[in-house]
Amino acid sequence: MSVLLLRLSGPMQSWGVQSRFSVRDTGLEPSKSGVIGLLCAALGRRRDEPVDDLAALTMGVRVDQEGKLARDFHTAMNVLRAGGGSPKATEPSARYYLADARFLVGLEGETLDLLTRVHAALRNPCWPLYLGRKAFVPGEPVWLEDGLRPGQTMIDLVRTYPWLGCDPEKRPEQVRLVLEDDGGDEVRPDQPLSFATRRFAPRRVKTTFVPAPRLREEEPCTSPD
Repeated sequence: MSVLLLRLSGPMQSWGVQSRFSVRDTGLEPSKSGVIGLLCAALGRRRDEPVDDLAALTMGVRVDQEGKLARDFHTAMNVLRAGGGSPKATEPSARYYLADARFLVGLEGETLDLLTRVHAALRNPCWPLYLGRKAFVPGEPVWLEDGLRPGQTMIDLVRTYPWLGCDPEKRPEQVRLVLEDDGGDEVRPDQPLSFATRRFAPRRVKTTFVPAPRLREEEPCTSPD
């Protein structure tokens, strides 16, 4: 097995999987569909291209900094009605997002060549990368120089890779792990089948807590706070 690690950090992120009409939700950590969409943007894959190879990767998320759940109020003009007829003059919507969150994402697979291509694409992406919504750009590079780990396992890396925070005083005693697991007791409807037709399948995950790893010492990071 080989693993690719990503850093998802920014002032605002949104990872909705159950958004309906005027309410746009967000999960408390990145969704698999959102992460695979980010990889497609880096690679330059169009919505109508297959995502089977990327979706087959096993994903794990470590929550290094829990974000603050916030809500933004929007009003859209001239919104088309589902049943036809004259457009609505205005349509209010509530859009939720996470503020000041930091995540380490691990993607595990047997094909090193695929992970190598993705790692290179994250450093020099074909299209702009965003954290769930196009307005939410990364506050730090998604690409990690040491993010490609041949011959290692995702579970070991998300437990031991240095903590991504900047301020040692904010380093928690424990961090939350959300790991893809066929035997997990949580179901997430975010396994991408096709972005063109917006089809997704359920997948199972399990949540656990582990001691926070040591602070990253190689170079100071830029906090989005």
